[in-house]
Amino acid sequence: MSAAPLHARTLAELAAGLAAREFSSVELTRHLLARLETAQPQLNAMVSITAETALAAAAQADGAIAAGKAGPLTGLPIVHKDIFCTQGVRTTCGSRMLENFVSPYDATVVAKLKAAGTVMLGKSNMDEFAMGSSNETSHFGPVRNPWDTTLVPGGSSGGSAAAVCARLVPAATATDTGGSIRQPAALTGTTGLKPTYGRVSRYGMIAFASSLDQAGVLAASAEDCALLLTAMAGFDPRDSTSVDVPVPDYAAALGASAKGLRIGVVKEFFDTGLDADNERQLRAALAVYASLGATIEEVSLPNVGLSVPTYYVVAPAECSSNLARFDGVRFGHRCEKPKDLLDLYQRSRGEGFGAEVKRRIMTGTYVLSAGYYDAYYLKAQRVRQLISADFARAFERVDVLMGPTTPTPAFALGAKTADPVTMYLNDIYTIGANLAGLPALSVPCGFVRDLPVGLQIVGPHFSEAKLLAAAHALQRETDWHRQIPRLWL
Repeated sequence: MSAAPLHARTLAELAAGLAAREFSSVELTRHLLARLETAQPQLNAMVSITAETALAAAAQADGAIAAGKAGPLTGLPIVHKDIFCTQGVRTTCGSRMLENFVSPYDATVVAKLKAAGTVMLGKSNMDEFAMGSSNETSHFGPVRNPWDTTLVPGGSSGGSAAAVCARLVPAATATDTGGSIRQPAALTGTTGLKPTYGRVSRYGMIAFASSLDQAGVLAASAEDCALLLTAMAGFDPRDSTSVDVPVPDYAAALGASAKGLRIGVVKEFFDTGLDADNERQLRAALAVYASLGATIEEVSLPNVGLSVPTYYVVAPAECSSNLARFDGVRFGHRCEKPKDLLDLYQRSRGEGFGAEVKRRIMTGTYVLSAGYYDAYYLKAQRVRQLISADFARAFERVDVLMGPTTPTPAFALGAKTADPVTMYLNDIYTIGANLAGLPALSVPCGFVRDLPVGLQIVGPHFSEAKLLAAAHALQRETDWHRQIPRLWL
């Protein structure tokens, strides 16, 4: 039995406690709902808290446990990023455009985790339509970092990351288009996994950039991520990009030894933009792997430096297409008393979208327009293939790639909002994995100026088990992932 308070325990530890009848799901749910309510004014991590339905689901989970019909996740509370459709609960995408939209169905991720017995406590705050690196573009206001509330938690999954960091919940769903799981994981000291593109269904996940978006998880540990991914992953005929490959038991694969693991350190990631203190923590983590018997060599991804400009052509182009559906006609925000159809479109979209979303829609529309498609969009897709080929060549020599998740620790709220390009550079180390469709995770590896630092691990397609085992090996030797901000103990 663990002596730690309920909120300080990992998902795996809570599962063991429920199985041992140390506490009930209702007791656990009440405890975490109280923490969510108390923390909301300080962190703004949530858009909706669904206390009534959560307690009903927890009671049902307790019944299943008592009847001996519980699964590994039965009765465990989580929150969903507010980009996943949830039947009967509003899904806002952090935007005024969808401020009052209530979905008539569940996203596949939500449905699978509900079927596995999890208890949804609510929907977490996020950058508007997942467009941002700091969780400052949300219509509902910025999320604050639990380590220091004057700092950003990262984005776009900042609400999920902050909620897990402060141990308001043991785990949360999230999405990653260019680093939106891994970057906030690094800035909050949590573990964040972006699976292979197509590994987890995108059905019911509101689209930003369809060839890049991927659902994943944020939790305290790799073990917790493995438990959730086993339930979330799998083929979905309703998602044309879903891949039909078997789903392993990720938790069962965690015990793999790091001995003999071939680690490639990405040369281009240890550049002048990387904070020197961050680098020291990363090198120390690599030394842990070496002590466990892993081999480490430097590898080069010569085209990875082109990831940011490539991404900011491809992603806005796809966003321009996907967000065309929000026109004030069928659902979402509609302006008052439109004069005609054109006025309806213009004012509904002008009022409903925030500045960053408008910026990306306009950029995307431009690069797709006649006369510019070949010069920008087509060229970006060609460079994308070069970046993907770099990764493929690297994985002929090594099992996984490692490097920084972010250039620096968390930065101040408002520090980069006036300069979009500076903000975009926060994702410089994470975007490549999205362009290539590869699985990647961020794992805590130390602190710099009392703020957490993340180590990024990238693997070949469908190598999630290997990534999780590698992260788990580090977490068996260190306790960075168990650190909780003092205010939230």
